[in-house]
Amino acid sequence: GALLVSERIDREELCGALSPCSLSFEIVVENPLELYSGAVEIQDINDNDPVFPSSQARLEISESVAAGARFPLESAQDPDVGINSLQTYQLSTNPHFALDVQTRVDGSKYAELVLEKELDREEQRELHLVLTALDGGSPPRSAHVQIHIDVLDANDNTPVFNQSTYKASVRENTPSGTLVTRISAYDLDDGPNGDIVYSFSSHTPAKVRELFALDSASGELRIKGQLDYEETKLYEIYLQAKDKGVVPGVAHCKVLVEVVDVNDNAPEVTVTSVYSPVPEDAAPGTVVALLSVTDLDSHDNGLIVVQVSDVNDNVPKPSQDSYDVYVLENNTPGMPILNVSATDPDLGHNAHLSYTLLQGDPTVGHLFSINRENGTLYLLTSLDHEDQVEFSMMVQVQDGGSPPLTTNVSVSVFVTDVNDNPPTVLYPHSNSTTTYTDVVAPGTPAGHMVTKVVAVDADAGYNAWISYTLLQATDPSLFSVRLHSGEIFTARQLREDDTPQHTLVILLKDHGEPVLSASATVSISVAEMVKEVLTDLTDVAPANDPRKHVTFYLILAVILVSAAFFITMLSVGIFKCYKWRQSKELFNSSRSTVYRTPGPFHHIDAVRGGFTPPNFYHQVYLTTDSRQSDLLCKKPFTSSPLGSRQSTMRNGEPGMYHQIVGTTSRVPVPAE
Repeated sequence: GALLVSERIDREELCGALSPCSLSFEIVVENPLELYSGAVEIQDINDNDPVFPSSQARLEISESVAAGARFPLESAQDPDVGINSLQTYQLSTNPHFALDVQTRVDGSKYAELVLEKELDREEQRELHLVLTALDGGSPPRSAHVQIHIDVLDANDNTPVFNQSTYKASVRENTPSGTLVTRISAYDLDDGPNGDIVYSFSSHTPAKVRELFALDSASGELRIKGQLDYEETKLYEIYLQAKDKGVVPGVAHCKVLVEVVDVNDNAPEVTVTSVYSPVPEDAAPGTVVALLSVTDLDSHDNGLIVVQVSDVNDNVPKPSQDSYDVYVLENNTPGMPILNVSATDPDLGHNAHLSYTLLQGDPTVGHLFSINRENGTLYLLTSLDHEDQVEFSMMVQVQDGGSPPLTTNVSVSVFVTDVNDNPPTVLYPHSNSTTTYTDVVAPGTPAGHMVTKVVAVDADAGYNAWISYTLLQATDPSLFSVRLHSGEIFTARQLREDDTPQHTLVILLKDHGEPVLSASATVSISVAEMVKEVLTDLTDVAPANDPRKHVTFYLILAVILVSAAFFITMLSVGIFKCYKWRQSKELFNSSRSTVYRTPGPFHHIDAVRGGFTPPNFYHQVYLTTDSRQSDLLCKKPFTSSPLGSRQSTMRNGEPGMYHQIVGTTSRVPVPAE
């Protein structure tokens, strides 16, 4: 079944200027008997150079010719077709002429010289130019022609055609000698300068000269050869009129001859295969012979016509039932993200498809749009993976039949994440005015977890994977941080001589591209006694404490209460002194009131500024006038510092608590 080339193929020899060039054949397959028609298209290669009719061309141009005059040049011929055929001309650089390359109806190119600067015979009697013809091959092939221009003395008037373009139609079976059209030109000069001779222009192809004849005196254009519609449908003929002056004037015109097809080719019936004899018991439908019918004529002249009207009986068929589209977040608004394609085997309006985005979800209509004609889906705004990860919509494909048939295609748009969010520190919070200080006792062994940096990343996947590294520390050898958990551990056992205050800067990085980072500052105090912690913390008063106004009002209230108490006590004292003389028992009774039983304990927030972690709980016992007494502290709870702090934050408790018992009065003691 292989189709082989039996000899070298020359497209130009087989088809000439016809394109495409194809060879038809038929193949018979037997058992079962079937007939297949085929064609081989011979593709052109750039194996021919452009060729000029001659290597030199001579023009005679009067010095009186005005700028803008045009002079046709000999056309080069290239038997190749398509892009390999003649594509353009180039003219050597000169001060007088420019080159104008034009295209005929059949696609071929021809060149005309255009006078841009008037000639002066006294200044220059002749000019030498080089015209180059180039085809469109890679690399291009070329040809050159030398153009010799003689500058002649003026002939005042040139011939003028009564119209620049003539049109005519002839049937392809028109006999030789039939008049096609008559061209006419006039010249205002007298004598030989006014006598006009008609001729073909120099760039008229040789094939045209073989098929048409021009009377040089009358300008009649007649049929000379046999026209064939199947070979050429339109001829573009360029003619010129030249007077007989010493310096002849020349005018040009164009004649378009349309060849009308006639039904001059009978259909050819070819019997490809015959089965004979036929058995008498052959069933109806048995193949007896295979016939093929061809007609070289065109259009209706070449058809055996059977018209079948179309019915809209086919629904649009999409190339796939569903689409999954992945779009990076922070996209450019207005970008196309998908082309929904479908086909309909019907014809005409029944096969014209339109695409509509069904408005099931109102959000989809604001974010997406589809081109009704070609099914291109556009994204109207920038998406955010952190806002919504997936969008689902339905595209309806509808044909133009009556009634129309539709098909729905589901489209899912997935917003893929990009690393556009740095890690966010939850603890310790960097924007808070409160300084968090974690406390660890001296002698704590290595591996003890002191606290934990808590952070999140709004991105997803690998972009949200946070790593923690110790960027800066007061003593780098004392603490270490877990790479993936952010837990801060003691790297060695704490000693008595270690620095009491430590500041750690933790660098948090995600694993996106590019890497985004943040930092957290952790303060750790090494202390055994609460007094030491409080003494150190008094030097770290938080700036811009939002409770300073509350403290002022508390102090003012204490002063007012104390003043009222003093006045009351003074009045009672005077009254007691008055009664002293009356009763000694009253004096003893008044004395017993000086030492009253202590009232219930009062919890005082000693770390209202957030300096001391909540794992310290102390009871402090004070006696009357014990303002200078030392604080007796219990040991801290053994629970996790981070867990204690988080529990305190959830319960709304600010920090360390003290129980102060006094025999004189009970007043709140601020942490400062």
